[in-house]
This record gives sequence, structure tokens and C-alpha cells, in this order.
Amino acid sequence: MNPGSTGQIRRSQVITTYGPGALIDLPRDSAIVAGVDGWTQPLERLDEPRLQRILSRMTDVLHPELYVPPTPDPAKYWLKFPRGIDAYRFPEWFVAQDSGDGGDDDPSPARPRSRRLLHRKHLDERRRYNGRPVVATRFVRACPKGHVDELDWYGFVHRGPKECLGRLRLDETGATGELANLRVRCGCGASRLMTEANEISANALGHCSGARPWLGPNANEDCRHRSRLLIRTATNAYFPLLVRALSIPDKGAEIDRVVADLWDQLMAVDDLTELTVFKKLPHIAEALAAFDDTDVLDAIRRRKEGPVGDRSVKGVEIEAMMGVPEGFGDDVPIDPKFHARKYPAHRRTDSYKTSVADVIQVHRLREVLALGGFTRLEAPMPDIDGEYRNDVERAEISIDPEWFPAVENRGEGVLLRFSPEAIRSWKARPAVARRIGDLESGYAGWRRQRRNPPDFPGGPYVMLHTLSHMLIQSLSARCGYPAASIRERIYVDDENRLYGVLLYTSSPDAEGTLGGLVQQARHIGDHIGQALETASLCSNDPVCAQHSAADSVEERWLHGAACHGCVLVAETSCEMWNDYLDRALVVPTLAERGAAFFPDAGVV
Repeated sequence: MNPGSTGQIRRSQVITTYGPGALIDLPRDSAIVAGVDGWTQPLERLDEPRLQRILSRMTDVLHPELYVPPTPDPAKYWLKFPRGIDAYRFPEWFVAQDSGDGGDDDPSPARPRSRRLLHRKHLDERRRYNGRPVVATRFVRACPKGHVDELDWYGFVHRGPKECLGRLRLDETGATGELANLRVRCGCGASRLMTEANEISANALGHCSGARPWLGPNANEDCRHRSRLLIRTATNAYFPLLVRALSIPDKGAEIDRVVADLWDQLMAVDDLTELTVFKKLPHIAEALAAFDDTDVLDAIRRRKEGPVGDRSVKGVEIEAMMGVPEGFGDDVPIDPKFHARKYPAHRRTDSYKTSVADVIQVHRLREVLALGGFTRLEAPMPDIDGEYRNDVERAEISIDPEWFPAVENRGEGVLLRFSPEAIRSWKARPAVARRIGDLESGYAGWRRQRRNPPDFPGGPYVMLHTLSHMLIQSLSARCGYPAASIRERIYVDDENRLYGVLLYTSSPDAEGTLGGLVQQARHIGDHIGQALETASLCSNDPVCAQHSAADSVEERWLHGAACHGCVLVAETSCEMWNDYLDRALVVPTLAERGAAFFPDAGVV
């Protein structure tokens, strides 16, 4: 570890758990991670046009660039304060570790524990108060747009503005730390329970100040939300808006690659005349010698406007993967980022050929993840294409965003393409329509409680999503990777009749993974059979099987027959936060036998 740094984290954590705006606890401080404006330059640039197109739609940045988070420079370890990723001290209110100020310290159980509530300006140079250690208060205020600020403790305890600077105390009557056991007390006699700070309707904390301390002290913006109490170490303190894409070659991939390598110069080209001028440079002329000028100009326009147009990134991905030839992957890959082969149909001996039309071994893939912003308090749900609606209220990670942090992972996977005829005939069954209608009713109840929710994904997505979770558990038992390391990517393109499930694993090292997952394509029939048999009976049945998504008592609006005993997996694996699941759409259950995509599966 760098002796001048506070700690080290992986690059992937910079855009997830510890991204700009995240509230973190350090060994002796609490802080908020600074925005990308202060990151050490120069940074390594990544190139993934599909992902950049998503970010452009999401953030309204015309031509967003992607850069890898910085790493400490070993040559500069001698510096006392080497630059890496900055953080600002936050919050600036503290609680003294000892009770009272001398005579007020009474160990009697009849008296509540009373501790001084202090601002940073009351501490000495050793960050102590009268020789006593202090810890940062765990209470701040925030809003769903990501703004976060200190609590106005004087305004809260006095129920409004008042010219009083009495000593503040935090009285604790219990040992659990619950809000009902905490009371803020002022030296003037005013006091207030912390539970009142949690009542949104009472507006006890006032309206949001629009503070963005991760961007600096003068970065406030207007905000229409009411402030809400936030415990800074809680799981709802930071929700990164991650977008991802797989690097899969399109038609004209070679010319696109050359244009990408020369993008620093060619980004200024708008017509053939300007291209002719740039081709006077020897290295550009040599690189473009094999291509027609019109094709080069088209490649430049594709990069500027986005190569996918109005089509979803997922739609382009599965269409490209469907076009790979048959084989076993032992041929030399043309593209270092992507290599896949369709498992020969004549080698498949499983009984699921009518439902699972193709099995594709993805021997090599490259995944790029980027951070487009974040929210607090409420986690926005992406749509089935993995994109966020443009009306999601997100917090910026830069004062004037032009680029976004991103990382790349390399790995392997297995793609299952499902027969569109099988999907169509399954949807036409009355029992399936009734079951999907029940899920839509639950979704309607969930939608009423959310801001800017995505549309209901549809029955095929819920069915494939649930089957994906079943297969993750089966594959992890034999492929050598734990279930938490296997991720899913669900493809549902009704317009082009493309349905698929990609199960993959990836890592940021140079070579990616070792082939244990991709080889399971040879035994996919066994995995499907095992997954269906296991999921047909849950350890929580009949309660799990009889659950209705529209049940207002449990309020598990987005779950049918699904729980931790059957199909829920680690959230690192799921692209939908373990929502939109119902095993009754996949296998017969104790409560529903007519809606299963695999009606003859299982032991029920």
C-alpha cells in the first residue's frame, strides 16, 4: 500500500461501491468520495461505442468519453500526499465518545446516556474535544436526486429557525441505537425525538438544499424535494447507475477499429474534403489505404452518431451472436475481444431442442461497465435492455460532465437461444395469460409507490429471468465458479423474435477466465434438467408456491412463486435486483401447473 494514502480499492469498486458521491468510513475519518474532476491525469481511455451511445441518451452529453479510474504511481510513493482519488471530510458534526462534560457523567442506569453533539470547529488540532475522542454522526439529510447535506441540528431541535447556540446533546435511552431511543436536547431546554426526523410528511428537516459536497463547497443546485433522514452507512445511501455492454463486432468491424485508433484526429472530420486533408498525414494515409473514403466517412459518422441507432444494445448483441458459425472454438479467433461458436446441433443429445434452439459457447468476451451517475434513498430500476429512463433523477459525478469512469472485464459464457415458436405457443395458453395478468397486477401496486418506473417487462422476460437464476445455481455446482461470480444477461426482442439468456463470468485481469463455464455448454441438457427438477419444489412450499404478486399484505409486488429458498441469487449476479421472478412460469408448482414453459419438468 502507498504509505501516503488512506487505503486502496479495486478499480471496479470505484464505479460501484466507492464511486463519486459515495459516503465511506475511513480508519479515523468519514468522507465522501470526490467527483471525477480532480482525478489524476492522464487517464487510460476505453473505447466502446455502444456504451457511449447509451450514456449519451442517458446524460445528454453529446460525445461522452470513457476513462479508466487512476491507480497510484509507484514512482511517486515518496510523496507525502500523492494524488489518486480525492475525498472530502463529511459530515462535519461529531458525537463525543464520553458522556457529559465532567460532572454530568453519571453511570446510573436510571439516567440516559448523554453525549455532546459538536461541530468540527469545536475540536482541537488532534480532532478531540476536551481530550475525548469523537466520531462522525451517522445522521445526515438527503433527497432521491442524490443531494446530501448536514442536518440543521439547531433548526431541528427548536422546530424552526431560532437564535440559540446552546450546547447540543444526544441522549440515548436504550442499547439498540434505534431512532425511538434517541433524543436531541439543547441547553436551553428544547428537545426532540429523532423519530420525528424520519417523518417525511412533517417536513422536520426542511426542503433539500441541493448540496453536492462531492463536487466541492460551492456546487449546490436547485432542488424541489423535501429532505429525508439518511443514515450514511445504510445500504440506501448510494445506488450507482451502472450501464454495461459487450464488445461484439458489427458489420464493418475492421474499419471501425481503425477509425477508433485514429479517433483523436478523425473526430474533426465531417465530410470528404476534410478527410482528404487529414489523409495527407502519412500515418493516417497508411492506416486507411485499404478502405474506400466513403466507407471511412460512414464509419466516422457511425462513431459520432452511435452504431446502434434506435435499436437497443442488447438487440444488437444477440443478433451478432446468432451469426457465429458452428464449431468448438478451437480455431484462431479473428477478434481478440470476442470469440464464439455455435455448439454443433448434431452433438446435442438433450431433450430440450424444441425449446432451446441454439447453444453458443462464448469462449472470449469483453464487458465494459461505466458509471453514469447515482441516486440515494431509492434505487432506480433499469428496463429490460439494461438502460435507465431519461427522466430518472440522477446525481452528476462532475460539474460539467464530458467523460465517465469505466472498467473492462474479460471472460467467457454460454448463450441459450430459445425458439420463438415455443415462446409464442406458450404465451397463447390461457393459464399463462392468467399468471402473467397476476404479475402485472402486482407490478401495478409496485408502480404506484415508485417515481419514474420502467414498463412491465412482459411474461417472456420474467420466465427467462427465472430460468436464468435456476441455471446459475446448477452451473455453479460443476463449472468451478461460485454462483455469485456468474452473471446474467437476458435478451427479449419481440420485434425481431429473439429470445436468449447469456450466463457469463468475467474478471479484470489480462486473460479473463479459464474455460470452466464455457465447457458446460456440452452438458447443457443435464443442467436444464437439474435446474427444473430442483426448482419444482421449494423448501418454503406451499407458502412460496401460493404467493401472489398482487398480495398487498406481503408487498412483494414483483415476485410470484420466488423466494430465497428457490430462485433468488446474489444481487451481483442478477441484472434486476432479484425482481421479476416467478418459477410457476417455468415449471409446474404446487399451486400452478398450467403456466409452465416446461410442463413435463420436475417432480411435482
